[in-house]
Amino acid sequence: MPNKPQFLIILNIVVLGVLLLISQQVWAQDWHPVRGGIASGISGMALLEQQSNSLDLLIAHDNKKNEARLAIISIKGKNQLEYLPLNWSINIKLPIDLEAISSVPGQTNSTFIALSSSGKAYYFRLDRANKTISVLKEFNLPGIPQGSNFEAFGLQDIDGKLVAIWAQRGEGEQPAIIYWGVLDLTRYQITPTGFANLKVPFPSGNVRHISDLKVDPVGIVYITAANDPGDDGPFQSAVYIAGYLGFRGNKIAWRQNPHLVPIYRTDYHKIEGIELIPGAEGGVIVGTDDENLGSYVYIMGGSK
Repeated sequence: MPNKPQFLIILNIVVLGVLLLISQQVWAQDWHPVRGGIASGISGMALLEQQSNSLDLLIAHDNKKNEARLAIISIKGKNQLEYLPLNWSINIKLPIDLEAISSVPGQTNSTFIALSSSGKAYYFRLDRANKTISVLKEFNLPGIPQGSNFEAFGLQDIDGKLVAIWAQRGEGEQPAIIYWGVLDLTRYQITPTGFANLKVPFPSGNVRHISDLKVDPVGIVYITAANDPGDDGPFQSAVYIAGYLGFRGNKIAWRQNPHLVPIYRTDYHKIEGIELIPGAEGGVIVGTDDENLGSYVYIMGGSK
């Protein structure tokens, strides 16, 4: 586990690299419309497949009625984005308010964990050929406080351990709470090892300090934050590098960024999904839940 000066150096290098990439490319990029209407909002996203001129993503919808919960979107160059809703597992009741989704590291790109706002996790397998998912197991996050409202969940293989990180969103003056621990998929159990409060400098007002997160293979944690004034906006959002997860001895530990720098911001969209796309044509991709205004995706620094 790096000491504090090393940690700050790591974060500074990562932030500088991201800012340079964005300054070179992002201004030429466009938001891709996904679908219109309040039932089409993106609450989480996970990479499915990446090719030279196309990108497939699995997205979650935070719906509560008889509407789609998961869908696949395909971005192919400048063409119209393709949207394919998926059928939920027939033996499992439809989840209420799915807010996050992560692929399971070390497995094929067909297994994922989705999380509802109440803290219920759904470990499932995707069958793209039949446009269905099969829930393998339902389980709950550990030690859920009363009144929790979770909006973020991520998984990563760090030093050979399957590390989970999740967050309550916070609101206004109430900070978000980040939790982390180690996931044992043979027992479907997360052993929690810590938590921390976090507040972002932007947006302000009715802000959700964490609306989604992802962690990269070296433990750098990216978060999104969003202002939600109502179903018709206007919305504001930002992307941050929040901190670093790594092992100190045999225990996973969190090192929070003491100086949060927005690496991207918008005054027009409510970002609720984020994914990290590796490679020369990759970048940080975000998805929105713009309520009555539908949903969009945007690739920061990408070439799509």
